[in-house]
Amino acid sequence: MNKILVFLANGCEDVETLTVVDYLRRAGILVDTVSTEDDIYIKTKSEVIIKADKMLNDINLDDYKGLYVPGGTKGAESLRDNDRVVEIIKEFNEKNKIISAICAGPIVLNRAGILTNKKATSFPTIKEDLDNIGQYIDDKLVVTDGNITTSRGAAVTVYFAMRLVEILEGRSAVDDLKEGTQQIAVEDYYNISYDYISRD
Repeated sequence: MNKILVFLANGCEDVETLTVVDYLRRAGILVDTVSTEDDIYIKTKSEVIIKADKMLNDINLDDYKGLYVPGGTKGAESLRDNDRVVEIIKEFNEKNKIISAICAGPIVLNRAGILTNKKATSFPTIKEDLDNIGQYIDDKLVVTDGNITTSRGAAVTVYFAMRLVEILEGRSAVDDLKEGTQQIAVEDYYNISYDYISRD
């Protein structure tokens, strides 16, 4: 069974955090939101209070097929500076588990040293902070290289979430999600496609 660990820290970006959790759960994927703070309650960038499902010290890493690092500069910096979070990312990478991050989130992957020889992207202003990366991609919105998927920022979160759903559950799950959220109507209206946004 697919289950994803979502790291939460004070200052995490609201859309990037909650949209991914929502889309994964809509697709039937189990998600644990995990507080990396001293409290189970997290305050987002917009000061929305989120109650995490679990505390960091209470999780069993073997339960998870992958993890997700949301953006929000303050939250991402907190996760980057959390030695336990970095250790978990390294362990997941060694086991070739799914690792994903958006916006400022890739700075955490950078500190873990797992972007070496990898293609990745981020929020544009974060590019200079990614000093341990194989190739920075600035002309794609969602980039998957092996077990690592990265994305640009809040406006792209829906497509980033759908990419994770595809990795975990397959293309038919994405099609169901697009129908259920009416993303398909948006794509028809603007003459855009999920494939165009998320494929090399």
